[in-house]
Amino acid sequence: MSKPRFTTQQMAAAGIIAAIYAALTLLLPIPQYGGIQFRVAEAMTVLPFLFPEAIPGLTVGCFLANLLGSPIPLDWIVGTAATLLAALWTSKLHHRALAPLPPVICNMVLVGAEIAWFSTQEGAAFWPAFAFNSLTVGIGEAAACFILGSLLLRVLPRVPALKGRIASSRI
Repeated sequence: MSKPRFTTQQMAAAGIIAAIYAALTLLLPIPQYGGIQFRVAEAMTVLPFLFPEAIPGLTVGCFLANLLGSPIPLDWIVGTAATLLAALWTSKLHHRALAPLPPVICNMVLVGAEIAWFSTQEGAAFWPAFAFNSLTVGIGEAAACFILGSLLLRVLPRVPALKGRIASSRI
């Protein structure tokens, strides 16, 4: 019999990460959807650098937040895809300083394109709308990931309960 991919502890951690991501997105009274957004929960998108279980946790958390917070099915798919791709990419990086970059790029491109697509439904040209929305999404994402996310990457390895769970090469 093969070894399970995730332990029970890792599955529980993924569930906790999903719940925290969704709660932060849905409960904080700041712009979470639209062209200009700042999701505090996006700081968590650097976690796959430290913990592989953060990949499904962030993906499920983003899906739940979008499902419950946005009436637009395309947002459920595109936002979740951006988070999943960013989490997978972040988990493959070798330098902590680069961990915030994949979420910024993935959200700029995918969420920027999604918002631009909706703008074209209102008569706007796609490429100017894409450039503007990529910029505004990117600014909010960069603030969350490079400021708050980098802080998480510095603080979490110092938490005694997590020290044994983070590979020394990742600290």
